Amino acid sequence: MFLRMLLGLIFPMTQDNSIDVAFTKQFESEVHLAYQRMGSKLLNTVRRKTNVVGKSTTFQKIGKGVAGTKTRGGQVPILNLVHTNVECTLLDRYGGEFIDKLDELKIEHDERGAVTASIAGALGRASDADIVAITDTFSKETTATGVVTQPKVEEAFEDFGNTDVPDDGQRFLATAPQGWTDLMGLAPFASLDYVPESDLPFPKVGFSAKNWFSFHIFSFSGLTLTGGTIRENVAYHKSAVGHASGQDVSMDFTWQGKEQSHLAVGSMSMQACLIDNIGGYRIRSTET
Repeated sequence: MFLRMLLGLIFPMTQDNSIDVAFTKQFESEVHLAYQRMGSKLLNTVRRKTNVVGKSTTFQKIGKGVAGTKTRGGQVPILNLVHTNVECTLLDRYGGEFIDKLDELKIEHDERGAVTASIAGALGRASDADIVAITDTFSKETTATGVVTQPKVEEAFEDFGNTDVPDDGQRFLATAPQGWTDLMGLAPFASLDYVPESDLPFPKVGFSAKNWFSFHIFSFSGLTLTGGTIRENVAYHKSAVGHASGQDVSMDFTWQGKEQSHLAVGSMSMQACLIDNIGGYRIRSTET
């Protein structure tokens, strides 16, 4: 008890927002974060619903109708659209890290900013993992033999056309880095003669992509790899997958007296769900 009181006098339990974690090492003056995908890459490619109140929400799904004719003075044919809904139950996630008070004496750089970026990146990857888990349930797929090829992309394109998946600029194809390099070996994909600069939709989707066979094709490192060799590249329409959030990624710093540290905590409440299986296609490939 006496020791605890003594520590309380030496380290008063007041919040000090200047505390950062980093130790000065010889010949080192910068913090090198491990390469990681920062934040979410897939959120802007799916149907989103934010500010959800409660533990779950629903996405409405409306069926297709058939237009008809009418006689003069007759009644307009009613489509009788089938309305269904998909429930999406939110999942709460947290990620935290302690920032020790005494390490303030040893800093040369903003470690707290680095910790914040790492927490945000971890939560963002969790959001993408939720979406990937949904795309892995698409029932339509190519064979897993060989690399990503033009015929495989064509197969997905033909399927989307035959099932009336809208060709409205909201078709996406996420491929693993090896799948991207496979495609870059194809002149129809890599050459500006086939894919002009106007079809490089950087401002449209917020990341590097190529518009080919109606898909915004981009490289993504978080796709499922089964058995170390089978990669689940995925083509999908934005409306096929839903993502609901009650709270987007939020950061909080609080002083922890017993640990004599600040606790940096990131939190979020969100989840992904499958809205329409017709709008998805797995382009499976073999990696070496």
